[in-house]
Amino acid sequence: MARILYVEDNEDNAAMLRTWLELEGDLEVLVAATGPQGVEFAAREAPDLVLMDLYLPGMDGFEAARQIKAAPASRGIPIIALSAHARDDDRLQALAAGCDEFETKPIAFDRLIAKIRSLLAA
Repeated sequence: MARILYVEDNEDNAAMLRTWLELEGDLEVLVAATGPQGVEFAAREAPDLVLMDLYLPGMDGFEAARQIKAAPASRGIPIIALSAHARDDDRLQALAAGCDEFETKPIAFDRLIAKIRSLLAA
C-alpha cells in the first residue's frame, strides 16, 4: 500500500481526488489543508509521494515544496505539483521549487495515475 499526501485547501477537490485514488485499491491518501500542515505531515508521516496544490492561502505550494525538499526527513519524497494554471511559468517555478512533476487541473486522472505509478516505481 503506497501512501500519498495530498496538500489541498479545497475540501471538495481533496475529497474527490482522495476517493478516485483510493479506488485504485493500493493507494492510501492523507490530506493536509495548508502548506505548513503539508510540510509537517511530510516529515512526520513519511508518505511515498506528495500531490501539492500550488495556490494555497498563506504559504503557497511552491514554498511548501521547497521546505519539504530542504528537510532531511522528507527530501527524497517525490512531489507532483497540481495547478489550475497551465502556464509554462507555473510549471518552471514548480520544478525549480523541487517538484518532480507537474499536472494541470482539471485533472486528467489516467495521466496523473501514470505519473504517480512512474514516480512510485523509481
